Amino acid sequence: MFLYGVLARVETSPERRALFEKLAREAASQAMIWEAEIRRSGSTPPAYRPSVRAHVVAGLVRVLGVERMRRVLAAMKVRGMSIFEPGPPTVGAGPEGQAQHPMPRQMADIREDIGRRHRSVAGAHGGTLRAAVFGVNDGLVSNASLIFGIAGATSDRHLIALSGVAGLLSGAFSMAAGEYVSMRSQREMFERQISVERDELARYPVEEAAELAVIYEARGLPRADAERVASTIISNPATALDTVAREELGLDPSELGSPWSAALSSFLAFAGGALLPLLPFILPFRAGPGGAAMGAMKVSIGLAGTALFGVGATISLFTGRRALWGGLRMLLIGGAAALATNLIGRLFGVQ
Repeated sequence: MFLYGVLARVETSPERRALFEKLAREAASQAMIWEAEIRRSGSTPPAYRPSVRAHVVAGLVRVLGVERMRRVLAAMKVRGMSIFEPGPPTVGAGPEGQAQHPMPRQMADIREDIGRRHRSVAGAHGGTLRAAVFGVNDGLVSNASLIFGIAGATSDRHLIALSGVAGLLSGAFSMAAGEYVSMRSQREMFERQISVERDELARYPVEEAAELAVIYEARGLPRADAERVASTIISNPATALDTVAREELGLDPSELGSPWSAALSSFLAFAGGALLPLLPFILPFRAGPGGAAMGAMKVSIGLAGTALFGVGATISLFTGRRALWGGLRMLLIGGAAALATNLIGRLFGVQ
């Protein structure tokens, strides 16, 4: 109730303000149910006091606004955050002309909506490709800079190779561990939120339907239609949890992500990028003018430069920029980093 009141006072959009005011009333109604149950058990309900966390989040909302804090608010199980998510234009377009999630009007629409959400998993592969490209780029730039820095300090090919292998393994394991912890923590948070929703759907279906109707009404659906659609959704176990989690929390239970898969993909992407500038130093290489280390260095520079250009051109697929400019920009950035470490290596040397 406390946070909904703060959101209603901070929100500048009349439609969203009305949504949060209605959700505050729904929250108060649920609190009265809990209070009645506590009294029936013979106990005295404690006086409500917002937690320290609620006060801190409320202060941040006042400073940053509701939309910037929507992820934190969703984690605290504040309803209605899905209204800030962009979607295809519909008759229920939101405030300021913001496109909203298509509003279901009958059971066929609900089934189609759920099917579209499950089919959207295929679209997640675009996000996976994007993460893989950036993982390769991280490994390439960091290990190329390390190798060229060590090469600036010494001409010992074995020392350069050892440093490159250490950089590849340490970086890949670090990326994998970080991704695993991040994905695991996020998944546990989402699973807890969905579990709470599942319990509330079983115990208070009428109240959950009322909250869902408030959200649909805020998106442009007439009140009677919103109540009818919400009641239909809540009465169907096959769609209730999925829809409530998505509309109230902005989550899709089918797309929580796998920590192990994320860790493995991060490890392989980083290691793949880090391996390219290292290959000439670990594979048999015929010594040329300047020795084996100098020859391997030239090949490594060529491989790293080509890969940097390719990664930059690939990233342009996600940014919409020209591939040539994207490739040259990445080549310049990676080249500058490698040149800087090489000069530092030459400055200090190896005794």
